[in-house]
Amino acid sequence: MGVQIAEILPKKPILLKELEGKKIAIDAFNWIYQFLSIIRDRETGEPLKDSKGRITSHLSGLFYRTAKIMEAGVKPVYIIDGPAPAFKYATAERNQIKLEAERRLYLAREKGDKEEIRIAAQLSSRLTGEMIEQSKNLLTYMGIPVFQAPSEAEAQCAFLCKEKLVYSTASQDSDSLLFGSLRLIRNLNITGKRKLPKRNIFIDINPELIELKEVLNHMKLTREQLIIVGILVGTDYNPGIKGIGPKRALELVKTEKTLEKVLGKVEWNIETPAEKIYNFYVNPPVKNFDIRFVEINEDKILKMMVDEHEFSQTRIEKVIKTLKEHQTRQKNLDSWTK
Repeated sequence: MGVQIAEILPKKPILLKELEGKKIAIDAFNWIYQFLSIIRDRETGEPLKDSKGRITSHLSGLFYRTAKIMEAGVKPVYIIDGPAPAFKYATAERNQIKLEAERRLYLAREKGDKEEIRIAAQLSSRLTGEMIEQSKNLLTYMGIPVFQAPSEAEAQCAFLCKEKLVYSTASQDSDSLLFGSLRLIRNLNITGKRKLPKRNIFIDINPELIELKEVLNHMKLTREQLIIVGILVGTDYNPGIKGIGPKRALELVKTEKTLEKVLGKVEWNIETPAEKIYNFYVNPPVKNFDIRFVEINEDKILKMMVDEHEFSQTRIEKVIKTLKEHQTRQKNLDSWTK
């Protein structure tokens, strides 16, 4: 879900090559859910599976997308969610959405409605502990740093960016900006066209950069006021205030300035106090990590992807070869620039 304020944020298109040599902190679950949703059979809505019936959509997406951005010179740093705060609203909401989506998927299959099958299948995706471990192992074999956050991955990504340990965070949600990330990249490595649900309309999708300083200057807000805008619209920790969208929320915060005054103008009938959500964005649990990239472990990648999950050996070996060549070039470049 995430905070839904992207439509009012100033952003600019970028190319992958502009990120060459830069470390990017990636919200791992954000991406893995994408792969589980998108990498599916169009007829049945089933995710990609091996011959033993084990889901492999997440492995396919992680391996090939990560390889592509690495080939472009990006240095990905994956952050996995730790324990969510007890008041996280989105957890219960997502469970309800998935249950309803599973019911829709069953009915759509009965009717043979391919478009409804596709939509319901995407909404019903579930991430298991086994999938998380497989994802961590695969990324580690690829030589990529993977860390578990003390709490929310987007908060940890933002912290790494604020500390200038990475150049930017990467996520489809805007939460990292509320957590104080200096930069946010959306649609990293997603280029081309995407079909709008239930409409024969395709829109262009390209990577885009959102800079916190530019956002605050453009909106004439402080970061603390941006947090209030997000809370009014709705976050992972609270539903939005009825009748208040991003533009109305922005107007209200500009007029009232503080959380206390804003709350005096709206009806807050949510169990979790707004102050608690606000304070979590201002000061979330985070920690320092020692970011190191290591050699690709070809044998372990082949064992996992080819021997265990039956991916094409030719394709996997081709990607590994390209990554090793890139890694060698990068080492030479780093040596030359020192």
